[in-house]
Amino acid sequence: MSQAAALPDVIRNVDRLSNDIVKQAAEFASSILADVAGRRGALNGRIQPLSPSMRFAGTAITVEVRPGDNLMIHAAMAIAQPGDVIVVDGKGDLSSALMGEIMSQQCAALGIAAVVIDGAVRDSDAIRELGFPMFAAGLNPNGPTKLVPGRLNHPVSIGGVTVNPGDLVVGDADGVVVVERDKAASLMPLAAEKVAAETKRIQGIKSRQALRPAWLDGALRAAGVLKDGETL
Repeated sequence: MSQAAALPDVIRNVDRLSNDIVKQAAEFASSILADVAGRRGALNGRIQPLSPSMRFAGTAITVEVRPGDNLMIHAAMAIAQPGDVIVVDGKGDLSSALMGEIMSQQCAALGIAAVVIDGAVRDSDAIRELGFPMFAAGLNPNGPTKLVPGRLNHPVSIGGVTVNPGDLVVGDADGVVVVERDKAASLMPLAAEKVAAETKRIQGIKSRQALRPAWLDGALRAAGVLKDGETL
C-alpha cells in the first residue's frame, strides 16, 4: 500500500506559514503575487468575494466535499487555527449553499482569515455586513446536508488550481491566488520589486515622460511584427 493510500481522510496537522510571511503577503495585491509566481496560481474568475472590499492572506486548510454537503467544512472549522484560510473544493456545484451567516459568524469568532469555496453560499447580505472575507463561485438560498464524508487537508483542485494544505492563499477584489508553501518566502522580495517597478511606470505615465513601455519595440520585433532595427 502506498503512503498516500495509507493517509487518513482527516489530517489534523498542517505545516503552517510563518506569521511574518503571511504579514508580508497581505501587503501585496493578488495580481502582484500571481505575476511574480509566473502568472500562475490564480483561481478561475468565477470565484469572487461577496464584496470588493474583502481581502485576506493566510495558510490553506483544504477541504473536499461532495456537492451540496458541508459536513467536512464543519470539521475544518473545528481544527482550524487563527489566521487559517479554509479552501473548499465544492466541485463548482451551485445547486445549494455550503455556508451562510451562522458558519461565517463562527469563522469570524474563531479568527479564521477567510473562506474560499468553489461552490455556492447564502446569506450574502449578512456576510457582507459582518465583513468576513467570503469568496465563492455563486449564491443559492438552498441549504446543504451534513451527511456525506469527505477529506480534510489533502490536495484539492479548486478553480483550476491545485491547492495543498499549508499553501499561501491571498485574495482581494480581483480574486484569489495560491502560492506553494515552499515558494512563498522567496516571492516576497520579488513582489516588492514588482510594486516598485509598477509605481515607477505609473509615475512615468502621469508625468508624460514614459507614455509607452520601454520593452514594446523589442517585443514586437521578437514576435516578427517589426523587422530588425524597425521601430513604431
